[in-house]
Amino acid sequence: MGKPTGFREYSRKVAPYRDAAERIRDFNEIYTDHDFDQLKTQASRCMDCGVPFCQSPDLNPITARSGCPIHNLIPEWNDLVYSDQWRDALDRLHETNNFPEFTGRVCPAPCEGSCVLGITDPAVTIKNIEMAIIDNGFAKGWVKPMVPPSRTGKTVAIIGSGPTGLAAAAQLNKIGHQVTVYERADRIGGLLMYGIPNMKLSKKDVVERRIDILRQEGIEFIVNADVGNGEGGTLSVSELLAGVDALLLATGATVPRDLPIPGRKLDGVHFAMDFLTKNTKSLLDSEFRDGNYINAKDKDVIVIGGGDTGTDCLGTSLRQTCKSLTNFELFPTPPIERAPNNPWPIWPTTFQVDYGHEEASARFNKDPRIYSISTTEFVGDDYGTLSGLRTVSVISDDGQFSQIEGSEQVWDAQLVFLSMGFLGPESYVSEPLGVELDERSNYKATKGVYQTSAPKVFAAGDCRSGQSLIVRAINEGREAAREIDRFLSSMSVPV
Repeated sequence: MGKPTGFREYSRKVAPYRDAAERIRDFNEIYTDHDFDQLKTQASRCMDCGVPFCQSPDLNPITARSGCPIHNLIPEWNDLVYSDQWRDALDRLHETNNFPEFTGRVCPAPCEGSCVLGITDPAVTIKNIEMAIIDNGFAKGWVKPMVPPSRTGKTVAIIGSGPTGLAAAAQLNKIGHQVTVYERADRIGGLLMYGIPNMKLSKKDVVERRIDILRQEGIEFIVNADVGNGEGGTLSVSELLAGVDALLLATGATVPRDLPIPGRKLDGVHFAMDFLTKNTKSLLDSEFRDGNYINAKDKDVIVIGGGDTGTDCLGTSLRQTCKSLTNFELFPTPPIERAPNNPWPIWPTTFQVDYGHEEASARFNKDPRIYSISTTEFVGDDYGTLSGLRTVSVISDDGQFSQIEGSEQVWDAQLVFLSMGFLGPESYVSEPLGVELDERSNYKATKGVYQTSAPKVFAAGDCRSGQSLIVRAINEGREAAREIDRFLSSMSVPV
């Protein structure tokens, strides 16, 4: 806790982003400098609640998500920040979280949704405080490589360098196993590198900084390594498995959900992740001079689907100076307050204004979102190029959607980005190993155990559970590392 009466004396004050009209002119991070005095005051609002639901496990990881999946010791480091003990707060934070500089920027903060103070008042600004602790730690030089004093002689290969793979690698390396991480892209980081735009998570200043530390600690990273069936220049996963003591699949859920309606093949309809990936790669490779990206400049852009990925498409399109910007949501407008079937401490499914919505409002003087709308056809010209789309308004009744007669509409659009989630992992990695899949086409492995049907092969993260949050990916990477270590040496890695 912080100050015993702090929650009664001070109101919630969130650290502001940079001015929306200003920040859409560049791809620099949207965050402002930390106000440490304000953060100490905000930390003082952490109350003596008795049972800290903020760090509690999920009530149900599928239907009733709540609390911090990695069980961050939130009241403890809130109290340390309030007491101006920033170094101790950093140590407490690193006890449970390998990469707080990632989660402090891009995690939606389920901890705040479960804050006990949030029952009657706005929750503690946990995410702001977490980000400040780690940023201050780097600024003060407190975050340094920790090389293990000895090696066990055991080898582990990890396929995928996203948050799951990196967390598992960090934990396994910490106790002396030799870890090699294979990444099919040209840079390490997976979703962290190419799935999240630079303005939310700086690649050079934040992601590569942590990867450099992991490399100095002894982890080997191999890029441009498309591990699979051995054809077309890729690495054979069977041969890779034969040369190590254990293999972890941390490939993510990379098969996007499509929208197979008339006109889908028109030039101008893209998956959201293709748009975001190419934009970030071009930014890092040449600051866009190479032209190898999907350019929204002077175009009418429609994003189909919401969530973080949809919002990132909004922010990226704005920075490319699109002509207009609209975001279609199939579901109805969320309520301002919690609905009766959405009680505390479950994550609040309420109306939220994220950075991309704020930026679109600043540019076009209106929120870009249109709810209860379904796209029925992509419209193109005689040359196979997208020129618009047709929609119909819908009514939702207990998860079933029906069209409203007479609500058809045609929209101008030269670019459409599909942001409707992901179906599961790509199978060319698992098929040669004979890994069994579950009913949702994910790699079948029990939560907390992570062993697949193939000997020596483990799976964790989105490729096992389906699309989820970065903080849950870190949790699964840490837990999988513990189970791999038990498999290798009957020792345990703290989780």
